[in-house]
Amino acid sequence: MPDTSIPIRSRPGLRLVVMGVAGCGKSAVGERLATALGVPLVEGDSFHPPANIAKMREGKALDDADRAGWLAVLGEQLADRPEGAVLTCSALKAAYRQRLRAAAPELRFVHLSLTPAQALARVASRQDHFYPPSLVDSQFAALEDPRGEPGVVSLDASQPMDVVVERALQALRAA
Repeated sequence: MPDTSIPIRSRPGLRLVVMGVAGCGKSAVGERLATALGVPLVEGDSFHPPANIAKMREGKALDDADRAGWLAVLGEQLADRPEGAVLTCSALKAAYRQRLRAAAPELRFVHLSLTPAQALARVASRQDHFYPPSLVDSQFAALEDPRGEPGVVSLDASQPMDVVVERALQALRAA
Protein backbone atom coordinates (compact mmCIF):
# COMPACT_ATOMS: atom_id res chain seq x y z
CA MET A 1 0.00 0.00 0.00
CA PRO A 2 1.47 3.40 -0.96
CA ASP A 3 2.59 5.64 1.88
CA THR A 4 0.35 8.69 1.86
CA SER A 5 1.62 10.07 5.17
CA ILE A 6 3.33 12.99 3.45
CA PRO A 7 0.54 14.90 1.74
CA ILE A 8 0.85 15.79 -1.89
CA ARG A 9 -2.82 16.76 -2.20
CA SER A 10 -1.99 20.22 -0.88
CA ARG A 11 -0.01 20.98 -4.05
CA PRO A 12 -2.52 22.87 -6.16
CA GLY A 13 -2.53 22.21 -9.85
CA LEU A 14 -0.28 19.14 -9.89
CA ARG A 15 -0.59 17.69 -13.36
CA LEU A 16 1.17 14.46 -14.15
CA VAL A 17 1.56 12.23 -17.21
CA VAL A 18 2.13 8.52 -16.67
CA MET A 19 3.94 7.52 -19.86
CA GLY A 20 5.65 4.63 -21.57
CA VAL A 21 5.27 1.95 -24.19
CA ALA A 22 2.23 -0.29 -24.51
CA GLY A 23 1.95 -2.75 -21.63
CA CYS A 24 4.03 -0.76 -19.14
CA GLY A 25 1.11 -0.26 -16.74
CA LYS A 26 0.11 3.34 -17.47
CA SER A 27 -3.57 2.83 -16.69
CA ALA A 28 -3.09 0.85 -13.47
CA VAL A 29 -0.37 3.13 -12.10
CA GLY A 30 -2.22 6.24 -13.27
CA GLU A 31 -5.39 5.17 -11.47
CA ARG A 32 -3.53 4.59 -8.21
CA LEU A 33 -1.63 7.87 -8.46
CA ALA A 34 -4.80 9.84 -9.23
CA THR A 35 -6.44 8.35 -6.14
CA ALA A 36 -3.41 9.07 -3.93
CA LEU A 37 -3.17 12.63 -5.25
CA GLY A 38 -6.90 13.31 -5.07
CA VAL A 39 -7.12 14.40 -8.71
CA PRO A 40 -9.03 13.03 -11.69
CA LEU A 41 -7.61 10.38 -13.99
CA VAL A 42 -7.64 11.19 -17.70
CA GLU A 43 -7.28 7.93 -19.65
CA GLY A 44 -5.49 8.99 -22.83
CA ASP A 45 -6.59 5.99 -24.87
CA SER A 46 -10.24 7.01 -24.50
CA PHE A 47 -9.51 10.15 -26.55
CA HIS A 48 -8.15 8.40 -29.64
CA PRO A 49 -10.38 9.09 -32.64
CA PRO A 50 -12.05 6.02 -34.17
CA ALA A 51 -9.67 6.12 -37.15
CA ASN A 52 -6.65 5.71 -34.82
CA ILE A 53 -8.27 2.78 -33.01
CA ALA A 54 -9.15 1.12 -36.33
CA LYS A 55 -5.60 1.59 -37.61
CA MET A 56 -4.08 0.02 -34.48
CA ARG A 57 -6.57 -2.88 -34.54
CA GLU A 58 -5.37 -3.56 -38.09
CA GLY A 59 -1.80 -3.83 -36.77
CA LYS A 60 -0.65 -0.50 -38.21
CA ALA A 61 1.42 1.82 -36.05
CA LEU A 62 0.30 5.41 -35.60
CA ASP A 63 2.52 8.11 -37.07
CA ASP A 64 3.04 11.72 -36.03
CA ALA A 65 0.11 12.90 -38.15
CA ASP A 66 -2.20 10.33 -36.55
CA ARG A 67 -1.15 11.44 -33.09
CA ALA A 68 -1.32 15.20 -33.70
CA GLY A 69 -5.04 15.66 -33.11
CA TRP A 70 -5.00 13.22 -30.21
CA LEU A 71 -2.18 15.12 -28.51
CA ALA A 72 -4.02 18.40 -29.04
CA VAL A 73 -7.09 16.99 -27.27
CA LEU A 74 -4.94 15.63 -24.43
CA GLY A 75 -3.31 19.04 -24.05
CA GLU A 76 -6.78 20.58 -23.81
CA GLN A 77 -7.72 18.02 -21.17
CA LEU A 78 -4.69 19.04 -19.09
CA ALA A 79 -5.27 22.76 -19.61
CA ASP A 80 -8.92 22.38 -18.57
CA ARG A 81 -7.87 20.88 -15.22
CA PRO A 82 -5.90 23.60 -13.41
CA GLU A 83 -6.78 21.86 -10.12
CA GLY A 84 -4.67 18.91 -11.24
CA ALA A 85 -4.95 15.62 -13.07
CA VAL A 86 -3.13 12.41 -13.93
CA LEU A 87 -3.05 11.69 -17.66
CA THR A 88 -2.10 8.32 -19.14
CA CYS A 89 -0.37 8.79 -22.48
CA SER A 90 2.45 6.98 -24.23
CA ALA A 91 4.20 10.34 -24.88
CA LEU A 92 6.87 8.43 -26.77
CA LYS A 93 8.67 11.32 -28.45
CA ALA A 94 10.22 14.44 -26.96
CA ALA A 95 8.10 16.57 -29.30
CA TYR A 96 4.94 14.95 -27.92
CA ARG A 97 6.02 15.69 -24.36
CA GLN A 98 6.85 19.29 -25.30
CA ARG A 99 3.40 19.67 -26.78
CA LEU A 100 1.82 18.49 -23.52
CA ARG A 101 4.11 20.74 -21.48
CA ALA A 102 2.98 23.74 -23.55
CA ALA A 103 -0.59 23.03 -22.44
CA ALA A 104 0.23 22.57 -18.76
CA PRO A 105 3.07 24.54 -17.17
CA GLU A 106 5.18 22.56 -14.70
CA LEU A 107 3.87 19.27 -16.08
CA ARG A 108 5.49 16.23 -14.49
CA PHE A 109 6.09 12.82 -16.07
CA VAL A 110 6.42 9.34 -14.62
CA HIS A 111 8.06 7.16 -17.26
CA LEU A 112 7.34 3.45 -16.74
CA SER A 113 10.25 1.57 -18.28
CA LEU A 114 10.18 -2.04 -19.50
CA THR A 115 12.21 -4.21 -21.82
CA PRO A 116 10.71 -5.11 -25.20
CA ALA A 117 10.24 -8.72 -24.06
CA GLN A 118 8.41 -7.63 -20.90
CA ALA A 119 6.14 -5.26 -22.83
CA LEU A 120 5.37 -7.92 -25.44
CA ALA A 121 4.44 -10.48 -22.78
CA ARG A 122 2.13 -8.00 -21.04
CA VAL A 123 0.41 -6.86 -24.23
CA ALA A 124 -0.03 -10.46 -25.39
CA SER A 125 -1.74 -11.35 -22.10
CA ARG A 126 -4.33 -8.53 -22.25
CA GLN A 127 -7.92 -9.44 -22.98
CA ASP A 128 -10.28 -7.28 -25.02
CA HIS A 129 -7.78 -4.51 -25.81
CA PHE A 130 -7.49 -2.87 -29.23
CA TYR A 131 -3.70 -2.80 -29.21
CA PRO A 132 -2.10 -5.90 -30.78
CA PRO A 133 1.23 -7.41 -29.66
CA SER A 134 2.55 -6.97 -33.21
CA LEU A 135 2.87 -3.22 -32.60
CA VAL A 136 5.04 -3.38 -29.48
CA ASP A 137 8.28 -3.11 -31.47
CA SER A 138 7.01 0.08 -33.12
CA GLN A 139 6.60 1.64 -29.68
CA PHE A 140 10.24 1.02 -28.85
CA ALA A 141 11.30 2.30 -32.27
CA ALA A 142 9.44 5.57 -31.61
CA LEU A 143 10.45 5.95 -27.94
CA GLU A 144 12.85 8.80 -27.26
CA ASP A 145 14.17 8.22 -23.74
CA PRO A 146 12.85 11.01 -21.50
CA ARG A 147 15.55 10.65 -18.83
CA GLY A 148 17.27 13.96 -18.33
CA GLU A 149 14.26 16.03 -19.37
CA PRO A 150 12.89 18.39 -16.71
CA GLY A 151 10.17 16.99 -14.47
CA VAL A 152 10.67 13.35 -15.50
CA VAL A 153 11.20 10.38 -13.22
CA SER A 154 11.86 6.98 -14.82
CA LEU A 155 10.82 3.88 -12.91
CA ASP A 156 11.29 0.17 -13.50
CA ALA A 157 7.77 -0.98 -14.36
CA SER A 158 8.69 -4.63 -13.81
CA GLN A 159 8.65 -4.00 -10.06
CA PRO A 160 5.48 -4.82 -8.08
CA MET A 161 2.71 -2.25 -8.63
CA ASP A 162 2.82 -1.01 -5.02
CA VAL A 163 6.57 -0.39 -5.31
CA VAL A 164 6.17 1.53 -8.59
CA VAL A 165 3.39 3.71 -7.16
CA GLU A 166 5.28 4.40 -3.94
CA ARG A 167 8.44 5.36 -5.83
CA ALA A 168 6.43 7.71 -8.03
CA LEU A 169 4.88 9.33 -4.96
CA GLN A 170 8.32 9.66 -3.32
CA ALA A 171 9.65 11.39 -6.43
CA LEU A 172 6.70 13.80 -6.44
CA ARG A 173 7.21 14.57 -2.73
CA ALA A 174 10.91 15.24 -3.31
CA ALA A 175 10.27 17.65 -6.17
